[in-house]
Amino acid sequence: MCLAIPGKIKSIELQYGGALRMAKVNFGGITKEASLEMLPSADIGDYVLVHVGVAISKVDEEEAKKTFKYLKEIGELGDLVDVDNYIPEDTVSGEISLDEVTKRMDK
Repeated sequence: MCLAIPGKIKSIELQYGGALRMAKVNFGGITKEASLEMLPSADIGDYVLVHVGVAISKVDEEEAKKTFKYLKEIGELGDLVDVDNYIPEDTVSGEISLDEVTKRMDK
């Protein structure tokens, strides 16, 4: 079964000469990259549902927690750790906002 997993965007960067927006997304203690091409309005701190490496929709924090809880109950979290403390810490310094990404794309 293929599932979309909720995660929190920790940082955004441009790849391939600014042609592709990629995010580092935290999933219950594990950080993975996901494309933001389907969600141009996604920003650091947003919760997104990620399916096969692509963020497919934004969700609010409550919905992310609820979805993660259900996935935990049915045993579909795979190698994710720290599931009891799912909501990641605040973003760290050095990350850039959507506004900054947009400014860099305009250059």
